[in-house]
Amino acid sequence: MKKYLSLFLSFFKIGLFTFGGGYAMISLLENEFVERKRWIDHEEFMNVVVIAESTPGPIAINSATYIGYRVGGIPGSLLATLGICIPSFTIIFLISLFFDRFIEMKLVAAAFKGIQVCVIYLILSAGIKMLKKMKKQVFTVCLTSATAILMILLTLFSLSFSTIFYIIAGGALGIFYYLCTDKLKKGEKL
Repeated sequence: MKKYLSLFLSFFKIGLFTFGGGYAMISLLENEFVERKRWIDHEEFMNVVVIAESTPGPIAINSATYIGYRVGGIPGSLLATLGICIPSFTIIFLISLFFDRFIEMKLVAAAFKGIQVCVIYLILSAGIKMLKKMKKQVFTVCLTSATAILMILLTLFSLSFSTIFYIIAGGALGIFYYLCTDKLKKGEKL
């Protein structure tokens, strides 16, 4: 019972104090569940992020569902998912009741500007942490560099390109790389 309560409260806390969505939560999730509680290791966390990003639904909810299941089975999965959802649902519901008046308040507008800066930092921080801990192989370094360059160029030229295509292309290239290296290991011709 203590484990379930800890699971719910951990995700509730992260859901309550993280602004900016799932990407902003990645760093907090890793700190809480890999470094502090040690419920999963870093390699498994990286896999959770990849799976949560490439499956339908918000990354925060997908991560909570997986980590909850890993730690406490189906009840853990339900509690973690509820814990991450309840704060944002409650806050959005309350804001929606007073949105027009709420957004016109100068203090709220100023707070949102400050929060935007923090969200950018949280997303960048999570990306840099993942980049540092990524296995440095020629393939991963080349793919990471090519993706970064492509994203910068598309942004500079104001071309719209859905992030789903980056994910699909990265997955396809990963499969192609694996198949080629697997054949080479077996001594087969490409």
